[in-house]
Amino acid sequence: MSALRELQRDFAAALLARDAGGFSARVRADRLPAAARFQVYRNNVFISLTQALADVYPVARRLVGEVFFDQLARRFIRTHPSRSGNLHEFGRELPAFCGALRETQALPYLADVAALEWAYHEVFHAADAAPLDVARLGRMPEAELDRLRFVLHPATRLVASRHPILAIWGANQGAPGAEPEVGLDAGPDHLLVARRNLDRWIARLTAGELVLLAELAAARPLGAACEAAASAQPGIDLGATMGRFVADRTLTAFHHA
Repeated sequence: MSALRELQRDFAAALLARDAGGFSARVRADRLPAAARFQVYRNNVFISLTQALADVYPVARRLVGEVFFDQLARRFIRTHPSRSGNLHEFGRELPAFCGALRETQALPYLADVAALEWAYHEVFHAADAAPLDVARLGRMPEAELDRLRFVLHPATRLVASRHPILAIWGANQGAPGAEPEVGLDAGPDHLLVARRNLDRWIARLTAGELVLLAELAAARPLGAACEAAASAQPGIDLGATMGRFVADRTLTAFHHA
């Protein structure tokens, strides 16, 4: 390993460590002691990454409070440091991280609310796609339809929770202290999070619609996806459901299995 690469690796590790150890001895003092100069870098890393998390997860931050969120963020940053030059990719693991913390067990919906926030963030930065070729689909022989695999729009995410996370998310969009009361037994929520052009929205799905889209997203053939959806929601109108998903560009392409 080159001396420069080793220095860079040790510098990055020391920035995130609870104790910088002896790395400050490798920092040249200039008007400030070496340890103080190095601490400036450490503070900047944690402050900037904490702010990045707060920007993506404002409702989660509001639910736990700013002080606790900042402490949680420091723990998260050490456990899941940013590994990409694109800061928009940082924070993906926070919902699972919140769900595993002993301190957050009093808020059993927190991880799912955070998952909704990550989906809302992620669709904003996802790619766009052309609408599905309805004419080509209409020319497909009926016998082949069950074997088709459909592709979801890149700016589409599915979020499921046994808690009323959409109501919790919506209640925390206004000024602090003005949150309407949310009945925590009002779940479950099956949600479609999407963006078309520059507009984002969140829509509720039925249990069958969620299963249908999840199966298609997993590259299951249409016939198998429809069977799973009908099992989750007997009586679902699969023709109307598929037509709606094509019309709103939730589905954007298809190919043969």
